[in-house]
Amino acid sequence: MGGQLSVLQQSFPPKPNWGVNDIPDLTGKVILVTGGNTGIGKETVKQLLAHNAKVYLAARSAQKANEAIAELKNETGKHAIFLQLDLSDIPAVRKSAQEFLSKESQLHVLINNAGVMMSPKEQVTTQKYDMQFGTNVVGHWLLTELLLPALFAATDAAPFHEKARVVTVSSTVIYLTTGLDFDAFADGPKRTQYSKLELYNKSKFGNVVVARELARRYGDKIVSTSLNPGSIRTDLLRHQPGWQSAIVHWMMYPVAYGALTQLYCATAPSAADANGKFFIPWARLGEPNKAALDPQVGERLWSWLENETKKH
Repeated sequence: MGGQLSVLQQSFPPKPNWGVNDIPDLTGKVILVTGGNTGIGKETVKQLLAHNAKVYLAARSAQKANEAIAELKNETGKHAIFLQLDLSDIPAVRKSAQEFLSKESQLHVLINNAGVMMSPKEQVTTQKYDMQFGTNVVGHWLLTELLLPALFAATDAAPFHEKARVVTVSSTVIYLTTGLDFDAFADGPKRTQYSKLELYNKSKFGNVVVARELARRYGDKIVSTSLNPGSIRTDLLRHQPGWQSAIVHWMMYPVAYGALTQLYCATAPSAADANGKFFIPWARLGEPNKAALDPQVGERLWSWLENETKKH
């Protein structure tokens, strides 16, 4: 009941007290946004560009990314930089990180925004992990790990030792799962026992666990936060049946609202000391599913991710 209450409360948040006009000037900041070609990610890139950041828009489809970049250029007068990124393929993630590091020595903010939801059960990643867990958790964890040198360098070079930030986008569904099932991450009998929605819920729970463990391990160098962006109208729902999508559509908020909380975590001076914290709509401090706060779960997932990604 507690989880359902949290979902209900966060689905109808109060009016925001923080908005895009509160974003400081970001001149000199290098920011990478995964999934920046559509939905909340695109709106996030738009506001970062509008406040003078140098933004890398990471996406799998070059065509869709370049279309988004052109649209954003028309809207902001600023040009985002495309970074090819396929989070469902471990070698491709390594290649993307190498490409970024060949161009930039510092990364001030990494926004792990991309994700897949309710993908067909037969879909798995290139390395045969569940598509949702492999994309949402494994791919983002590896990208973050590989970009840590640039994040640390940004912190070391910053005036007043302002820490670089890693912002991980989770979901309200973290309250609707009991936690992780390590036997269901890869394709196999245990995975097939779960519904698409349950697998999605566990992947978003995993995002919070990773963000917390990242904060614990590297809090002296970076600020790691996670968040629920809210109930937002985006194409993340593309795999839902039409009748379900129609029912929930009227309950949801415009994309501009969905970008607020991650923009706050990424840019607000008041979020500079929020390491390990979880935020809820709109840009408010909240509490995640308590099970995600277990340090033993964090250590186990981190070790699993290290071992699995080394295989590929």
